[in-house]
Amino acid sequence: MTYATVMVSLAFDQPNASRLAVTAELAERYQSRVIGVAASEFSPPLYYTSGELAQQLLDQGIAAIRQRIGELEAEFRRSMGGHCRELEWRAAVEMPARHVVQQARAADLVVSGTGVPGPLTDPFTQADPADLVMQLGRPLLIVPEVVSRVDLSSVLVAWKDNLEARRAIVDALPLLRQASHVTVAGIVEEDADRDAVLAGIHDVVDWLSRHHIIAAGVVPETTGHIAAQLDSAAAEAEASVIVAGAYGHSRFREWILGGVTKHLVEQTTHSVLLSR
Repeated sequence: MTYATVMVSLAFDQPNASRLAVTAELAERYQSRVIGVAASEFSPPLYYTSGELAQQLLDQGIAAIRQRIGELEAEFRRSMGGHCRELEWRAAVEMPARHVVQQARAADLVVSGTGVPGPLTDPFTQADPADLVMQLGRPLLIVPEVVSRVDLSSVLVAWKDNLEARRAIVDALPLLRQASHVTVAGIVEEDADRDAVLAGIHDVVDWLSRHHIIAAGVVPETTGHIAAQLDSAAAEAEASVIVAGAYGHSRFREWILGGVTKHLVEQTTHSVLLSR
């Protein structure tokens, strides 16, 4: 298993340098084809009018979007130059999340930037990663702006015995095979059986060994908030990348519940590979 095609989602109103640098490095590691995607839809102002003036505003808005698409394509091609065996650009005047989700059928892995805390992301200009991971059907690698390379010296797998975590660890196999150190951290909730978590971690570590990946299993001594457990485990392992399953049904529900997925999407220190 490898990442034969890596797709990178570019934002209209945020810096793209970090996600492009990571995409270029992934393309070199896995000899990948790279697809750049970008989209934006015209967002009518609150004072939007009708008739000839409305058409003029619409034409100006779409023209600005097309100009920005051209700028993003130039940045994408410049950043990928010499790093990949094949390059493709796909852009549209369309809602960004819808466009990325549709194009993801052509990719093994999608790269995105981090989410904006709270319900502040403009859906007309940026595909929010919290929305993407729920719809892609592909693993999503979220890259904070402070990250400029794929540091695989230490990778943390957040393990909870459910479908999402099982899918995430399979999707992460190409990364885990190249990692220097892999740690599988079991999550113990207040009502969970620690012995059951330990048994699950043992099975996962053994399973990874069958894929020629040597991993260490850890189970935090404390229970309670899952995000805090993950942050502590990542700090102890000095992990640069976190692999986790994405839970929840929508960005709105995750925001209301204050979920772990929301925490991982918005944190700004680690690259995070999420699958659902």
